[in-house]
Amino acid sequence: MSLLEIFHLLEYLPLLIEMRSSPWIFPMIATFHLFGLVIIGGAVIVGDLQLLNYKATLQLGSLIAHDMERLMTLGLVIMVITGVPLFMCFATKYYYLTPFWVKLLSLILVVIFTFTIRRNALKKHRENPTIIKMVAVTSISLWTSVAVSGRLIGFP
Repeated sequence: MSLLEIFHLLEYLPLLIEMRSSPWIFPMIATFHLFGLVIIGGAVIVGDLQLLNYKATLQLGSLIAHDMERLMTLGLVIMVITGVPLFMCFATKYYYLTPFWVKLLSLILVVIFTFTIRRNALKKHRENPTIIKMVAVTSISLWTSVAVSGRLIGFP
């Protein structure tokens, strides 16, 4: 069975057909998905701009960025829980969209980066501004890639 066939099966599950035909279920799930994006966006902006030393000392910036990781995790959980059914509603459409695959790859990369490299750098390299700033720029770039490619999905 090909990946396209799997996507097709997902899209035509009875629950997903109901969800697509409902005037309020899909928009409600999409709203919570965007709420998760806002949480992540805020956490990334506050945490990573602190690491870039725009508003605080580097030491304080590292502590704030570490605290923002909890918010990023909350936003990520909300986005995954809501994103899966949103994807499944139009899975065959997304199969052909390059921005969908870019978003998926970017999301995988940023999750791995955030919970391994970024976390490690905040613990072990707090006093090294070059490493911390590189981590912040990489984090902002990866999250921006997720957001932009996600937005581009709406423009096939």
